[in-house]
Amino acid sequence: MLTIIDRYLLKRYLATFSVMLLLFIPIGIVIDVSEKVNKMIENKVPFDKIAIYYYDFVIYFANLLFPIMLFLSVIWFTSKLANNTEIIAILSSGISFTRFLRPYIIGATIVSLFSLLMGFYLVPKASEGFKNFRYNYLIGNGQEEMRDNSDVFRQISDDEYIFVSNFNTVSKMAFNFSLEKFKGDQLQYKITAARIRYNAKDSTYTMFDYVKRTVGPVDDKIERAEKRVAHFNFELEDLTPTVYVAETLNYGELLDFIDRERKRGNANINTYLVVLYKKYSIPVSAFILTIIAVAVSSMKRRGGMGMNLAIGILLAFSFVFFDKIFGVMAEKSAIPPIVAVWIPNTAFGILAIYLLRNAKR
Repeated sequence: MLTIIDRYLLKRYLATFSVMLLLFIPIGIVIDVSEKVNKMIENKVPFDKIAIYYYDFVIYFANLLFPIMLFLSVIWFTSKLANNTEIIAILSSGISFTRFLRPYIIGATIVSLFSLLMGFYLVPKASEGFKNFRYNYLIGNGQEEMRDNSDVFRQISDDEYIFVSNFNTVSKMAFNFSLEKFKGDQLQYKITAARIRYNAKDSTYTMFDYVKRTVGPVDDKIERAEKRVAHFNFELEDLTPTVYVAETLNYGELLDFIDRERKRGNANINTYLVVLYKKYSIPVSAFILTIIAVAVSSMKRRGGMGMNLAIGILLAFSFVFFDKIFGVMAEKSAIPPIVAVWIPNTAFGILAIYLLRNAKR
Protein backbone atom coordinates (compact mmCIF):
# COMPACT_ATOMS: atom_id res chain seq x y z
CA MET A 1 0.00 0.00 0.00
CA LEU A 2 1.28 3.47 -0.89
CA THR A 3 2.09 5.78 2.01
CA ILE A 4 1.64 9.55 2.00
CA ILE A 5 5.34 9.98 1.12
CA ASP A 6 4.98 7.45 -1.74
CA ARG A 7 2.00 9.30 -3.18
CA TYR A 8 3.80 12.62 -2.80
CA LEU A 9 6.93 11.44 -4.63
CA LEU A 10 4.94 9.58 -7.31
CA LYS A 11 2.82 12.66 -7.96
CA ARG A 12 5.95 14.81 -8.29
CA TYR A 13 7.56 12.21 -10.59
CA LEU A 14 4.63 12.02 -13.04
CA ALA A 15 3.73 15.72 -12.86
CA THR A 16 7.28 16.95 -13.47
CA PHE A 17 7.77 14.55 -16.40
CA SER A 18 4.45 15.62 -17.97
CA VAL A 19 5.19 19.33 -17.53
CA MET A 20 8.70 18.90 -18.96
CA LEU A 21 7.27 17.25 -22.09
CA LEU A 22 4.51 19.86 -22.41
CA LEU A 23 7.12 22.62 -22.19
CA PHE A 24 9.49 21.22 -24.80
CA ILE A 25 6.93 20.02 -27.36
CA PRO A 26 5.69 23.56 -28.16
CA ILE A 27 9.33 24.64 -28.55
CA GLY A 28 9.82 21.81 -31.04
CA ILE A 29 6.66 22.85 -32.91
CA VAL A 30 7.76 26.51 -33.09
CA ILE A 31 11.19 25.53 -34.43
CA ASP A 32 9.62 23.17 -37.00
CA VAL A 33 7.10 25.81 -38.12
CA SER A 34 9.83 28.43 -38.52
CA GLU A 35 11.80 26.03 -40.74
CA LYS A 36 8.88 24.78 -42.83
CA VAL A 37 6.41 27.68 -43.05
CA ASN A 38 7.84 29.04 -46.32
CA LYS A 39 7.53 25.65 -48.04
CA MET A 40 4.02 25.16 -46.70
CA ILE A 41 2.95 28.53 -48.12
CA GLU A 42 4.69 27.89 -51.45
CA ASN A 43 3.02 24.50 -51.83
CA LYS A 44 -0.37 25.78 -50.56
CA VAL A 45 -0.68 23.00 -48.01
CA PRO A 46 -4.30 22.72 -46.72
CA PHE A 47 -4.76 23.69 -43.07
CA ASP A 48 -6.28 20.31 -42.17
CA LYS A 49 -3.15 18.56 -43.50
CA ILE A 50 -0.96 20.84 -41.37
CA ALA A 51 -3.11 20.16 -38.29
CA ILE A 52 -2.84 16.39 -38.78
CA TYR A 53 0.91 16.74 -39.39
CA TYR A 54 1.44 18.51 -36.07
CA TYR A 55 -0.72 16.00 -34.25
CA ASP A 56 1.60 13.29 -35.59
CA PHE A 57 4.58 15.53 -34.87
CA VAL A 58 3.65 15.77 -31.16
CA ILE A 59 3.55 11.97 -30.78
CA TYR A 60 6.72 11.48 -32.85
CA PHE A 61 8.60 14.25 -31.02
CA ALA A 62 7.45 13.10 -27.55
CA ASN A 63 8.66 9.57 -28.26
CA LEU A 64 11.98 10.92 -29.54
CA LEU A 65 12.55 13.07 -26.43
CA PHE A 66 11.21 10.52 -23.95
CA PRO A 67 14.54 9.36 -22.41
CA ILE A 68 16.03 12.86 -22.11
CA MET A 69 12.88 14.45 -20.70
CA LEU A 70 12.37 11.67 -18.17
CA PHE A 71 15.97 11.89 -16.98
CA LEU A 72 15.99 15.67 -16.65
CA SER A 73 12.60 15.79 -14.92
CA VAL A 74 13.68 13.26 -12.27
CA ILE A 75 16.93 15.16 -11.66
CA TRP A 76 15.02 18.45 -11.45
CA PHE A 77 12.50 17.55 -8.77
CA THR A 78 14.85 15.24 -6.83
CA SER A 79 17.44 18.03 -6.65
CA LYS A 80 14.76 20.34 -5.28
CA LEU A 81 13.93 17.73 -2.63
CA ALA A 82 17.62 17.47 -1.73
CA ASN A 83 18.12 21.26 -1.57
CA ASN A 84 15.08 21.59 0.69
CA THR A 85 16.53 18.80 2.91
CA GLU A 86 13.33 16.78 2.34
CA ILE A 87 15.32 13.67 1.41
CA ILE A 88 17.35 13.92 4.63
CA ALA A 89 14.12 14.19 6.60
CA ILE A 90 12.64 11.13 4.84
CA LEU A 91 15.73 8.99 5.42
CA SER A 92 16.06 10.21 9.02
CA SER A 93 12.58 8.88 9.74
CA GLY A 94 13.93 5.32 9.37
CA ILE A 95 13.11 4.77 5.68
CA SER A 96 15.96 3.08 3.82
CA PHE A 97 17.28 4.47 0.54
CA THR A 98 15.99 1.35 -1.26
CA ARG A 99 12.51 1.96 0.19
CA PHE A 100 12.81 5.62 -0.79
CA LEU A 101 13.21 4.48 -4.43
CA ARG A 102 9.88 2.62 -4.44
CA PRO A 103 7.66 5.48 -5.76
CA TYR A 104 10.31 6.23 -8.40
CA ILE A 105 10.17 2.62 -9.63
CA ILE A 106 6.37 2.72 -9.66
CA GLY A 107 6.51 5.94 -11.69
CA ALA A 108 9.06 4.42 -14.08
CA THR A 109 6.77 1.40 -14.50
CA ILE A 110 3.81 3.61 -15.44
CA VAL A 111 5.89 5.66 -17.88
CA SER A 112 7.54 2.59 -19.44
CA LEU A 113 4.20 0.80 -19.96
CA PHE A 114 2.80 3.93 -21.60
CA SER A 115 5.93 4.19 -23.79
CA LEU A 116 5.65 0.51 -24.70
CA LEU A 117 2.04 0.86 -25.85
CA MET A 118 2.87 4.03 -27.77
CA GLY A 119 5.79 2.29 -29.48
CA PHE A 120 3.60 -0.67 -30.44
CA TYR A 121 0.61 1.22 -31.84
CA LEU A 122 0.59 5.06 -31.71
CA VAL A 123 4.14 5.95 -32.77
CA PRO A 124 4.13 3.84 -36.01
CA LYS A 125 0.95 5.55 -37.20
CA ALA A 126 2.27 8.98 -36.24
CA SER A 127 5.61 8.21 -37.90
CA GLU A 128 3.84 7.32 -41.14
CA GLY A 129 1.85 10.56 -41.17
CA PHE A 130 4.88 12.61 -40.14
CA LYS A 131 7.08 11.19 -42.92
CA ASN A 132 4.30 11.23 -45.54
CA PHE A 133 3.73 14.94 -45.00
CA ARG A 134 7.41 15.78 -45.35
CA TYR A 135 7.71 13.58 -48.41
CA ASN A 136 4.69 15.00 -50.22
CA TYR A 137 4.74 18.67 -49.28
CA LEU A 138 8.33 19.60 -48.48
CA ILE A 139 10.55 20.12 -51.49
CA GLY A 140 13.74 22.11 -51.82
CA ASN A 141 14.79 22.22 -48.15
CA GLY A 142 12.88 19.00 -47.72
CA GLN A 143 15.04 17.11 -50.17
CA GLU A 144 17.18 15.82 -47.32
CA GLU A 145 14.14 14.11 -45.84
CA MET A 146 13.08 12.80 -49.22
CA ARG A 147 16.38 11.01 -49.67
CA ASP A 148 15.24 8.52 -47.03
CA ASN A 149 12.46 7.53 -49.44
CA SER A 150 14.65 7.23 -52.53
CA ASP A 151 16.54 4.53 -54.41
CA VAL A 152 14.88 1.38 -53.07
CA PHE A 153 16.60 -1.77 -54.30
CA ARG A 154 15.22 -5.06 -53.05
CA GLN A 155 15.47 -8.79 -53.69
CA ILE A 156 11.92 -10.18 -53.73
CA SER A 157 12.78 -13.85 -54.44
CA ASP A 158 15.79 -16.05 -55.11
CA ASP A 159 16.13 -14.74 -58.65
CA GLU A 160 14.08 -11.50 -58.86
CA TYR A 161 15.10 -7.94 -57.99
CA ILE A 162 13.15 -4.67 -58.07
CA PHE A 163 14.24 -1.03 -58.00
CA VAL A 164 12.41 2.32 -57.69
CA SER A 165 13.92 5.80 -57.38
CA ASN A 166 11.04 7.34 -55.37
CA PHE A 167 7.82 6.15 -53.78
CA ASN A 168 4.80 8.35 -52.99
CA THR A 169 2.91 6.78 -50.09
CA VAL A 170 -0.27 8.84 -50.63
CA SER A 171 -0.78 8.16 -54.34
CA LYS A 172 0.75 4.65 -54.03
CA MET A 173 2.95 5.45 -57.01
CA ALA A 174 6.65 4.73 -57.57
CA PHE A 175 8.96 6.17 -60.21
CA ASN A 176 11.71 4.71 -62.41
CA PHE A 177 10.61 1.15 -61.71
CA SER A 178 12.56 -1.88 -62.88
CA LEU A 179 12.24 -5.63 -62.31
CA GLU A 180 15.01 -8.07 -63.24
CA LYS A 181 14.53 -11.84 -63.53
CA PHE A 182 17.59 -14.11 -63.48
CA LYS A 183 18.25 -17.79 -64.08
CA GLY A 184 21.47 -18.52 -62.31
CA ASP A 185 23.83 -15.75 -63.36
CA GLN A 186 22.00 -15.08 -66.63
CA LEU A 187 19.44 -12.30 -67.03
CA GLN A 188 16.19 -13.69 -68.51
CA TYR A 189 14.23 -10.47 -68.81
CA LYS A 190 14.01 -6.92 -67.49
CA ILE A 191 10.85 -4.83 -67.10
CA THR A 192 11.08 -1.04 -66.77
CA ALA A 193 8.45 1.67 -66.37
CA ALA A 194 8.60 5.41 -65.83
CA ARG A 195 5.88 5.04 -63.19
CA ILE A 196 4.09 2.19 -61.46
CA ARG A 197 0.88 2.60 -59.46
CA TYR A 198 -0.67 0.15 -57.01
CA ASN A 199 -4.38 -0.63 -57.51
CA ALA A 200 -5.85 -1.54 -54.12
CA LYS A 201 -9.13 -2.93 -55.53
CA ASP A 202 -7.60 -5.95 -57.27
CA SER A 203 -3.99 -5.81 -55.94
CA THR A 204 -2.59 -5.16 -59.41
CA TYR A 205 0.00 -2.66 -60.63
CA THR A 206 -0.41 -0.25 -63.54
CA MET A 207 2.86 0.51 -65.35
CA PHE A 208 3.27 3.60 -67.53
CA ASP A 209 5.77 3.72 -70.42
CA TYR A 210 6.18 -0.03 -70.06
CA VAL A 211 9.17 -1.78 -71.65
CA LYS A 212 10.03 -5.48 -71.35
CA ARG A 213 13.30 -6.79 -72.72
CA THR A 214 13.57 -10.58 -72.95
CA VAL A 215 17.10 -11.84 -73.46
CA GLY A 216 17.34 -14.39 -76.29
CA PRO A 217 20.17 -16.66 -77.47
CA VAL A 218 20.81 -14.43 -80.50
CA ASP A 219 18.52 -11.40 -80.45
CA ASP A 220 16.60 -9.77 -77.61
CA LYS A 221 12.83 -9.37 -77.76
CA ILE A 222 11.48 -5.96 -76.76
CA GLU A 223 7.83 -5.20 -75.87
CA ARG A 224 6.56 -1.65 -75.41
CA ALA A 225 3.25 -0.25 -74.21
CA GLU A 226 2.02 3.11 -73.02
CA LYS A 227 0.20 1.40 -70.15
CA ARG A 228 0.22 -2.17 -68.85
CA VAL A 229 -1.60 -3.74 -65.89
CA ALA A 230 -0.02 -6.77 -64.26
CA HIS A 231 0.14 -8.89 -61.11
CA PHE A 232 3.48 -9.17 -59.31
CA ASN A 233 4.65 -11.34 -56.45
CA PHE A 234 5.86 -8.43 -54.32
CA GLU A 235 3.97 -6.37 -51.74
CA LEU A 236 3.41 -2.63 -51.75
CA GLU A 237 5.76 -2.36 -48.74
CA ASP A 238 8.58 -3.64 -50.94
CA LEU A 239 8.55 -0.32 -52.79
CA THR A 240 9.11 1.68 -49.60
CA PRO A 241 12.54 2.32 -48.06
CA THR A 242 13.85 -0.03 -45.40
CA VAL A 243 13.68 2.06 -42.23
CA TYR A 244 10.67 4.00 -43.46
CA VAL A 245 8.41 0.96 -43.76
CA ALA A 246 9.63 -0.63 -40.51
CA GLU A 247 8.91 2.51 -38.50
CA THR A 248 5.34 2.76 -39.80
CA LEU A 249 4.20 -0.77 -38.90
CA ASN A 250 2.53 -1.61 -35.60
CA TYR A 251 3.87 -4.45 -33.50
CA GLY A 252 1.92 -7.30 -35.13
CA GLU A 253 2.51 -6.03 -38.65
CA LEU A 254 6.21 -5.58 -37.95
CA LEU A 255 6.56 -9.19 -36.72
CA ASP A 256 4.82 -10.50 -39.85
CA PHE A 257 6.93 -8.24 -42.06
CA ILE A 258 10.20 -9.40 -40.46
CA ASP A 259 9.16 -13.04 -40.81
CA ARG A 260 8.36 -12.55 -44.50
CA GLU A 261 11.62 -10.70 -45.18
CA ARG A 262 13.65 -13.34 -43.30
CA LYS A 263 12.15 -16.08 -45.51
CA ARG A 264 13.10 -14.05 -48.57
CA GLY A 265 16.66 -13.79 -47.33
CA ASN A 266 16.55 -9.99 -47.27
CA ALA A 267 20.04 -8.62 -46.64
CA ASN A 268 18.58 -5.64 -44.75
CA ILE A 269 16.88 -7.75 -42.06
CA ASN A 270 19.10 -6.23 -39.32
CA THR A 271 17.56 -2.82 -39.93
CA TYR A 272 14.08 -4.18 -39.24
CA LEU A 273 15.28 -6.02 -36.15
CA VAL A 274 16.77 -2.81 -34.71
CA VAL A 275 13.36 -1.13 -34.99
CA LEU A 276 11.72 -4.14 -33.29
CA TYR A 277 14.19 -4.42 -30.39
CA LYS A 278 14.09 -0.69 -29.70
CA LYS A 279 10.39 -1.00 -28.96
CA TYR A 280 11.46 -2.92 -25.84
CA SER A 281 14.79 -1.28 -25.00
CA ILE A 282 13.48 2.30 -24.82
CA PRO A 283 10.77 1.54 -22.20
CA VAL A 284 13.30 -0.44 -20.12
CA SER A 285 15.62 2.58 -20.17
CA ALA A 286 13.02 4.41 -18.04
CA PHE A 287 14.06 2.33 -15.02
CA ILE A 288 17.79 2.72 -15.64
CA LEU A 289 17.63 6.48 -16.23
CA THR A 290 15.38 6.95 -13.19
CA ILE A 291 17.83 5.16 -10.88
CA ILE A 292 20.81 7.10 -12.28
CA ALA A 293 18.93 10.40 -11.93
CA VAL A 294 17.99 9.69 -8.30
CA ALA A 295 21.52 8.56 -7.43
CA VAL A 296 23.06 11.68 -9.00
CA SER A 297 20.63 14.25 -7.58
CA SER A 298 19.67 12.88 -4.15
CA MET A 299 22.75 14.43 -2.47
CA LYS A 300 22.86 18.13 -1.67
CA ARG A 301 25.81 19.56 -3.63
CA ARG A 302 27.72 22.78 -3.24
CA GLY A 303 26.82 23.73 -6.81
CA GLY A 304 23.13 23.19 -6.09
CA MET A 305 20.63 22.17 -8.80
CA GLY A 306 22.82 23.64 -11.52
CA MET A 307 25.54 21.06 -10.90
CA ASN A 308 23.04 18.21 -10.84
CA LEU A 309 21.42 19.39 -14.07
CA ALA A 310 24.82 19.72 -15.76
CA ILE A 311 25.71 16.14 -14.81
CA GLY A 312 22.24 14.99 -15.85
CA ILE A 313 22.39 16.64 -19.28
CA LEU A 314 25.83 15.12 -19.89
CA LEU A 315 24.64 11.62 -18.96
CA ALA A 316 21.33 11.94 -20.87
CA PHE A 317 22.98 12.98 -24.11
CA SER A 318 25.66 10.32 -23.64
CA PHE A 319 22.90 7.71 -23.44
CA VAL A 320 21.18 9.01 -26.59
CA PHE A 321 24.55 9.20 -28.39
CA PHE A 322 25.45 5.58 -27.60
CA ASP A 323 21.92 4.44 -28.44
CA LYS A 324 22.21 5.99 -31.92
CA ILE A 325 25.78 4.78 -32.50
CA PHE A 326 25.07 1.15 -31.65
CA GLY A 327 21.81 1.25 -33.61
CA VAL A 328 23.74 2.22 -36.75
CA MET A 329 26.42 -0.39 -35.99
CA ALA A 330 23.74 -3.09 -35.80
CA GLU A 331 22.49 -2.11 -39.26
CA LYS A 332 25.90 -1.74 -40.92
CA SER A 333 28.19 -4.24 -39.15
CA ALA A 334 28.31 -7.86 -38.05
CA ILE A 335 27.18 -7.09 -34.47
CA PRO A 336 23.89 -8.94 -33.75
CA PRO A 337 21.07 -6.35 -33.58
CA ILE A 338 19.79 -7.54 -30.20
CA VAL A 339 23.28 -7.15 -28.70
CA ALA A 340 23.87 -3.70 -30.21
CA VAL A 341 20.46 -2.37 -29.17
CA TRP A 342 20.88 -3.53 -25.56
CA ILE A 343 24.53 -2.43 -25.08
CA PRO A 344 23.57 1.15 -24.00
CA ASN A 345 21.02 -0.17 -21.48
CA THR A 346 23.52 -2.71 -20.16
CA ALA A 347 26.34 -0.18 -19.81
CA PHE A 348 24.16 2.44 -18.16
CA GLY A 349 22.53 -0.27 -16.04
CA ILE A 350 25.96 -1.10 -14.59
CA LEU A 351 26.54 2.63 -14.05
CA ALA A 352 23.16 2.86 -12.30
CA ILE A 353 24.11 0.05 -9.87
CA TYR A 354 27.46 1.71 -9.12
CA LEU A 355 25.92 5.15 -8.53
CA LEU A 356 23.12 3.68 -6.44
CA ARG A 357 25.58 1.90 -4.14
CA ASN A 358 27.51 5.14 -3.65
CA ALA A 359 24.30 7.07 -3.01
CA LYS A 360 23.26 4.59 -0.30
CA ARG A 361 26.51 5.29 1.53
